[in-house]
Amino acid sequence: MTFVIRDVREHELDSVLALNNAVGPRILALDATQMRWFFTHAAYFRVAEVDGVIAGFLVALREFSGYSSPNFLWFRQRYPEFAYIDRIVIAEPYRGFGLGRIFYCDVTSYAELRVPLLACEVFLEPRDDVAVLFHGTYGFNEVGQQLMNGVGRPVSLLAKSLCSYEFVRDTYLKSGTGELPDQPWLAERAELRPVQGLAQASRG
Repeated sequence: MTFVIRDVREHELDSVLALNNAVGPRILALDATQMRWFFTHAAYFRVAEVDGVIAGFLVALREFSGYSSPNFLWFRQRYPEFAYIDRIVIAEPYRGFGLGRIFYCDVTSYAELRVPLLACEVFLEPRDDVAVLFHGTYGFNEVGQQLMNGVGRPVSLLAKSLCSYEFVRDTYLKSGTGELPDQPWLAERAELRPVQGLAQASRG
């Protein structure tokens, strides 16, 4: 088995949408317009490709996003800078291979260069102990709970402090050009367009 984590491509959005909507109640369904909004505005939108097949994806947004998810807004009201994992989906045939952990390592590498906090949430009803355990062992702590508006399901709001950010901020972002070094692996997504419109899509 060979795999790669890479930015999503525009022509793949229909496939990613189908993967999202096949999961069931663990992830809220999207439509094509909502998926395209993520493509344009998400700070992080990458897929896992296994032997040439899209096996999963992860979407994360920065605090400046015009996203309307009540869980995203909960974090924005309390934290000035963060990256928010809105959804991660692994296709059924590829579960159990560690793709979730690989995605979380990758999104952490993205986030710790830019923000001090990585945020997400998990549904508490129906309770998913695998998800709770996964996040707990990956360094996330519960920072709050709320009943998700429009869905009526309680969520646990989780956050992980990114200790590397302080070094990056003091060494690069507050000195010189105020930017990260010009390297391909440090570049933002070309499609990223901060603060444009509101999205109604949410997992989350």
